Amino acid sequence: QAQFVESGGGLVQPGGSLRLSCAASGIIFSIYHMGWYRQAPGKQRELVASIAAISGGWTNYADSVKGRFTISRDNAKNTVYLQMNSLKPEDTAVYYCNTVTNIRPWGQGTQVTVSS
Repeated sequence: QAQFVESGGGLVQPGGSLRLSCAASGIIFSIYHMGWYRQAPGKQRELVASIAAISGGWTNYADSVKGRFTISRDNAKNTVYLQMNSLKPEDTAVYYCNTVTNIRPWGQGTQVTVSS
């Protein structure tokens, strides 16, 4: 069964940076497009960044994070990353990773709080 373990969240001031990691197991990681999702209090979960299965392939970003977030992956480590720069209070949410299609059970996520 697929399992995702997210880490790297925390409390950061506006303008700061964080790097999230997600270790995947139970799937053939290298054949799946992967995404980072987030869910803020009282809001629906949204896809903020996605990356093609093949290393060096396409990436896509939600308009709200374009130019500030960078998604990457290491297929040898079954890990996907999200580098978040110039963080804003509205980026505060629980961040999750998952496949882009055929969504698997969600992990626990990692909390990101942007506040002064």
